[in-house]
Amino acid sequence: MPDIKKILYATDLSPNSAFALQFALSTASNHNAELVILHVFDEPVIGYAPMLNYYVDSKNRQTLFEEHAEEIKNKINKRLERFCKNECDDHPEYKDLSCSIEVCEGFPAETILNKAEAFGCDMIIMGTHGKGTLAHTFLGSTAKRVLRRTRKPILIIPLPKEKTDITFPDA
Repeated sequence: MPDIKKILYATDLSPNSAFALQFALSTASNHNAELVILHVFDEPVIGYAPMLNYYVDSKNRQTLFEEHAEEIKNKINKRLERFCKNECDDHPEYKDLSCSIEVCEGFPAETILNKAEAFGCDMIIMGTHGKGTLAHTFLGSTAKRVLRRTRKPILIIPLPKEKTDITFPDA
């Protein structure tokens, strides 16, 4: 069994991502590992990038990115607080976990792999929506792309279609 000291949990912040977060917290707690929560938002599509660069200069684009990243970090922190408030009575060990939050822009699968390496993570945990065979055949999914290319242990959590008692509300 590998020694797991740092886990990367990649999230898309969907309402059902609480389901995968529960696995990430539990795994980190069981291994007494640090948890890095990562959210990657896509860079502009190649066809739109020149148009975006025409209307928004690099300084303003960086400012917009920083504002958006701060909003996402706040959203993750609120979700963690809400999750712990609801779950920590049953799982007091979650209170002592070391967590950090990273938000960045890039191609999600590539960025997840690069960040897992850069942060020295021993394991990757992420959810998948399972949007159907046709979508996976033509487009693939981020989880599928990460799974194909990583050499680290990876835990992929299928997210339920229906709401669960640990689903994040959109509000």
